[in-house]
Amino acid sequence: MQLPRIVSQIHDLKAIYNYDAAQDVELSLQVGDTVHILEMYEGWYRGYTLRNKSKKGIFPETYIHLKEAIVKDRGQNETVIPSELPLGQELTSTLREWAVIWHKLYVDNKTTQFRHVQQMTYSLIEWRSQILSGTLPKDELAELKKKVTAKIDYGNRILGLDLVVRDDNGNILDPDETSTISLFKSHETASKRIEERIQEEKSLQQNLDLRGQPIFNTTHTYSLYVNFKNFVCNIGEDAELLMSLYDPDLSKFISENYLVRWGSNGMPKEIEKLNNLQAVFTDLSSSDLIRPRVSLVCQIVRVGHMELKDGKKHTCGLRRPFGVAVMDITDIIHGKVDDEEKQHFIPFQQIAMETYIRQRQLIMSPLITSHVIGENEPLTAVFNKVIAAKEVNHKGQGLWVSLKLLPGDLAQVQKDFSHLVDRSTAVARKMGFPEIILPGDVRNDIYVTLIQGEFDKGKKKTPKNVEVTMSVHDEDGNLQEKAIHPGAGYEGVSEYKSVVYYQVKQPCWYETVKVSIAIEEVSRCHLRFTFRHRSSQESRDKSERAFGMGFVKLMNADGTTLQDGKHNLIVYKGDNKKMEDAKCYLTLPCTKTEMEEKETPSGKNLHHLANFTPTKDSTKDSFQIATLICSTKLTQNVDLLGLLNWRSNSQNIAHNLRKLMEVEGGEIVKFLQDTLDALFNIMMEMSENETYDFLVFDALVFIISLIGDIKFQHFNPVLETYIYKHFSATLAYVKLTKVLNCYVGNADDSSKTELLFAALKALKYLFRFIVQSRILYLRFYGKSEDGDEFNDAIRRLFLSFNVLMDRPLEEAVKIKGAALKYLPSIINDVKLVFDPVEL
Repeated sequence: MQLPRIVSQIHDLKAIYNYDAAQDVELSLQVGDTVHILEMYEGWYRGYTLRNKSKKGIFPETYIHLKEAIVKDRGQNETVIPSELPLGQELTSTLREWAVIWHKLYVDNKTTQFRHVQQMTYSLIEWRSQILSGTLPKDELAELKKKVTAKIDYGNRILGLDLVVRDDNGNILDPDETSTISLFKSHETASKRIEERIQEEKSLQQNLDLRGQPIFNTTHTYSLYVNFKNFVCNIGEDAELLMSLYDPDLSKFISENYLVRWGSNGMPKEIEKLNNLQAVFTDLSSSDLIRPRVSLVCQIVRVGHMELKDGKKHTCGLRRPFGVAVMDITDIIHGKVDDEEKQHFIPFQQIAMETYIRQRQLIMSPLITSHVIGENEPLTAVFNKVIAAKEVNHKGQGLWVSLKLLPGDLAQVQKDFSHLVDRSTAVARKMGFPEIILPGDVRNDIYVTLIQGEFDKGKKKTPKNVEVTMSVHDEDGNLQEKAIHPGAGYEGVSEYKSVVYYQVKQPCWYETVKVSIAIEEVSRCHLRFTFRHRSSQESRDKSERAFGMGFVKLMNADGTTLQDGKHNLIVYKGDNKKMEDAKCYLTLPCTKTEMEEKETPSGKNLHHLANFTPTKDSTKDSFQIATLICSTKLTQNVDLLGLLNWRSNSQNIAHNLRKLMEVEGGEIVKFLQDTLDALFNIMMEMSENETYDFLVFDALVFIISLIGDIKFQHFNPVLETYIYKHFSATLAYVKLTKVLNCYVGNADDSSKTELLFAALKALKYLFRFIVQSRILYLRFYGKSEDGDEFNDAIRRLFLSFNVLMDRPLEEAVKIKGAALKYLPSIINDVKLVFDPVEL
């Protein structure tokens, strides 16, 4: 089929695959070729490439990507100008120009230059992708523009290409509108700036070549992208959909909730969220990816009347359990399925209670299934039963979602997958830490799970419909506004109200919320839980008052944070005003364990308070919660806390340094930056007491050895990031070399043999601290401040090593072996601050 020639506007067509012509009538294509179409017919194009206009031929439509473009100067001199940002156009032309040079460098076997150009090219490709995504805010786009233009100018200079003259905003100056003098001055300024950049790059590259660049070679953190498309279910009232990741084998939630509020009209409650309900579950580690099974579970909570009945007299706004829907996403987590465009249907079906009971014993089925439970059955109690049940007749009711596993943490996926994840995407974090905690990462999340309770029905004939209200208060009783987060996607709430189960004596909630408050406020705050009977009749419900309360402090008396795990809280009853008076109840024990500890020798409890006491029979009323602390600033270990707070307890520094070496490794790596900061601050600020120098040195060796252990070896890049980006002790090298020299010089002292052996194993990172400290010192004070003191210290240290190797220490042969094994690892670092020839 012959088509008319396009006169004023054509498409800019780019080859996205190589195409090798098999016949003369075909046209060979290379990736990136711009082509001009003359004709098209049933999936084939006929045309030519702009790099060789004389050769015309046919090629498949699928090998080409179309973009709008403008044509100038038709004929032999025609050019195609893409309809995109000028910066995008410049990036495209630069990449094409560099690609030719890159290919030639490979052919000429110039490996170093080839890799350098490759690195720059990959950076430009990544930045171009971010720019073309159109999702960057204006300030980030302006910042990225500066990086791009600086990289282009730098690359063009080292490749011997023309210098592009720009204004202060990075825009190319038009010579027809800029005076010759202005162009010359701009050219001079640009040349000077690029030369400085080249010198910086050379210095940086030399350092990186010598000591190895602290980068992550392997992805340790992953994120799961979820796009919620639709929810169809005949509820008749508003609903809350709480989605989270779940391990059915451990019966354990992996992540916090992603919350979607759904209206009774079958649309999101916030209409602006229509077609924009996306979340990313972050911080998933490689160990999460190898779980045998992972499910995406959705709890559906109805918000309305106690029963699905209309009527003005019925109580409204109650959160009532309605059902669950579950999808097995193991294949997606394992990377076997990777298509964010595919929509998955998670069916939802109401099942009669007798049908549900029959299904309880069914064997495991891999099919996606769903279930609406009996109205008094805890939602989480049926997750595994739902997973085990066979597929049911859902009648078209259910959820539609699309999913994709993304490599990287939140910052990385926002950068690499900007077309999926942006600032408006809800972030649901893992209930726990990722494998890698970078220096500078600050987190302070406290997860609270309402587990279960047992409440005396009192004078009522039937059990109470108990609603738990949770809130956060300081020691004066002031409410902490918006501190509780029921799910990602919404702001926090000041009070969280639980689901209400109808006439159940022992309700089981298993509802988890996140408490987020400022780190400095945690020591002053506590959680308060009030219990109230909710009546289905509005007139009766208004007259109901809280019949009990419980509380728990977030910080213990010794300064450690509330321990992870379950807590059995005391249910206090009495005057409602006393229940709201923090000064009144904070003097009482909050858990049954604490109450037992505070019993007097005579057996009398100290919790007595007029008109406000725990229930007489503690077996009748009980309430249980579970807590999980995910904080990079709050620790549950009293020994680590003692070190981190060394300034307020300076008389125990030696004790705390010794106790640090008994702390579990997983706790130390969570607080790696704060722990290292504390060690070097003690070393620098307590310089008059040399005793601490050896203890700090031993503690530093302990941490380095810990990270060298296979269990924590993926923290090696974290330690390097700390050394090169966060470490700031300019005089640490003085004390570190002194202590190390002392250990090496006294190798025949049997009491120091093990300490010396541990130090030799940690020699690589000890010297990185020493060298970085010296580099920082020279940067701040210049080379002449301390004369030749540093060089003398290094000379003395190596002379001590020479003496060590000459000694007949047969009983310490492993010391000599360690010296021979680990000394070569420090050479490249020492060369940065010491004469290489003398070394």
